[in-house]
Amino acid sequence: MYDIVFISYGEPNAEANWERLKKRFPLAKRVKDVTGIHQAHIAAAKKAFTKMFWVVDGDAEILDDFNFDHEVSEYDLDVVHVWRSRNPINDLEYGYGGVKLLPRKLTLDMDITKPDMTTSISTKFKAMEQVSNITAFNTDPFNTWKSAFRECVKLASKVIDGQVDEETEVRLMTWCTYADKRQFNDWAFLGAEDGKMYGMMKAGDIEALSKINDFKWLHEFFSRYPVSKNS
Repeated sequence: MYDIVFISYGEPNAEANWERLKKRFPLAKRVKDVTGIHQAHIAAAKKAFTKMFWVVDGDAEILDDFNFDHEVSEYDLDVVHVWRSRNPINDLEYGYGGVKLLPRKLTLDMDITKPDMTTSISTKFKAMEQVSNITAFNTDPFNTWKSAFRECVKLASKVIDGQVDEETEVRLMTWCTYADKRQFNDWAFLGAEDGKMYGMMKAGDIEALSKINDFKWLHEFFSRYPVSKNS
């Protein structure tokens, strides 16, 4: 019904996830190694030819029962739809890392200055109940830390438009609870704690919060830690 675009930026499992997606949906398209979260989604919108288009992240393992078959009414063509994903570290299920269905024109014209990409597109947002994928970000120390850090900055700073404070606090607390016996759990916990601290300190400072979309800056922040600690 709508174009599917896979967006990847150096995720260790991106190639396997892309091949799995292409096997089920051969017409899927790909945007690879575009610098900047907003810029990558704009590039994805340029590849799409339908009024709405699906976005799949590079670390997303699409569940077998998710079929990209949702049809949007003519009244919802300006609404950002976000499906749930399952977090492999803490088992949370919400929109973080989930499949998105985006309005093409609004994505092309999005506000690239906002730290949170999804709410940069439209003032209208719809959270979908179905779980679309596992957001398998825990593939190596940096990607695990980075993912936890970025999400917890957003949660702690309350920068996401329309968020429910009580729900946000529960999610932040869960991210910051040590998860035993999960791959790269130490790095997820460290990223969550770092993100919580940075988000609280920089709340309201859009320029500082926008740094979470700068992967060079994230690498520099992460370089303080010995990568040998990868259990």
